[in-house]
Amino acid sequence: MTVDRSYPMTLAAPVENELVIKKSRFIAHVAPVASVDDAERVIGEVRKRAWDARHNCTAMVTGLLGDQARSSDDGEPPGTAGVPMLEVLRRRELTDVVAVVTRYFGGVKLGAGGLIRAYSTAVSEALGLGSLLRRESLTQVRIDVAHGEAGRFDILLRDWAGRNGAVLGEPSYGAVATLELWVPAATLAPLSDEIAAASAGSVTPVVGTTRIIEVPASSEN
Repeated sequence: MTVDRSYPMTLAAPVENELVIKKSRFIAHVAPVASVDDAERVIGEVRKRAWDARHNCTAMVTGLLGDQARSSDDGEPPGTAGVPMLEVLRRRELTDVVAVVTRYFGGVKLGAGGLIRAYSTAVSEALGLGSLLRRESLTQVRIDVAHGEAGRFDILLRDWAGRNGAVLGEPSYGAVATLELWVPAATLAPLSDEIAAASAGSVTPVVGTTRIIEVPASSEN
């Protein structure tokens, strides 16, 4: 029996949100990144834009398995900004994400506990506004069908994908229509059976490579 590995999710697009606590402004910018260098680029852009802020605190988690992490308090008391921000990313089981929280000091000190709550809440609320992508190890399956049958099999594959956590690929059209689907390895046999039943055994799926695919996460995530 094939067991599909679980991977951390990531963010679909950058999100920004502002939180005001006792006159201090906490502006959270959270973005998906491809690498540590990409995360540093995002941090640099935020710092350049918010050059007049008292602090630009950061946290990032990178790597397919989320096994690389960094954080910075950027002048706040140690452990009151970067680490709490990082913990939010960890609790959400995210990777390839960077968070920058810009603080414009409002003149009222928040204390260590207040800072921890402020920075973690800023990141958490920003993430709540964003859309997540789950990452799955999916296997490519292609079928060749006559052009006159392409519409029927496209509907079949779309319906099957919706029921089985698969993702439609790009079709191509030459002498025949080639339809593509990316599926969890554990569902290869049921898919083959369904295609065989729909084609009276005349269409044979071709199994290709396996790779990590990003899929929109369900709304409850």
